[in-house]
Amino acid sequence: MAEVVLFHHALGLTAGVHAFADELRAAGHTVHTPDLFEGRTFGTLEEGVGHAEEIGFGEVIERGCRAVEELPAELVYAGLSLGVLPAQKLAQTRPGARGAVFCYSCVPTSEFGSGSQVGSWPAGVPVQVHGMDADPIFVGEGDIDAARALVAEAEDGELFLYPGDQHYFADSSLPSYDPAAAALLRRRVLDFLAAR
Repeated sequence: MAEVVLFHHALGLTAGVHAFADELRAAGHTVHTPDLFEGRTFGTLEEGVGHAEEIGFGEVIERGCRAVEELPAELVYAGLSLGVLPAQKLAQTRPGARGAVFCYSCVPTSEFGSGSQVGSWPAGVPVQVHGMDADPIFVGEGDIDAARALVAEAEDGELFLYPGDQHYFADSSLPSYDPAAAALLRRRVLDFLAAR
């Protein structure tokens, strides 16, 4: 079974994020859900992103890095939208990663790295990226292009596109929830984790 760190999206550690973590736990995985917003949750994407901007995206990433300091190196890093930032940085730069799962977001690998590995995806680290094919954020802001480049670079990379235009489509506590797409995402993530 895998040990997973799941970083929440810009609305914070919502009931839907907890529910997703619990689904992974029910399959036998150990799942950590660090709270990057120190207990705060938000009702809209704009409010959540505004809070992230207020504390600084660099600080959000560093909070994620600090959250895993006492955890073993052999982790799967999972991120939901904003949470992809610390998840991707850790998967790229912290030795020992067993895999990465990015939902609703992806950034160019050039954003992270150290030493000779600047801007490259580490060898042997499998990755999945999930997003909706008409999501104005995932598609419209270029995340899909970063995702395509990442899965092309990774030895074991997969990009899964779901029909629809919702951003947080797998968060069961939000109006954007799409039960069919969420169920498929969950099954694909569980299959991925079972192999780690």
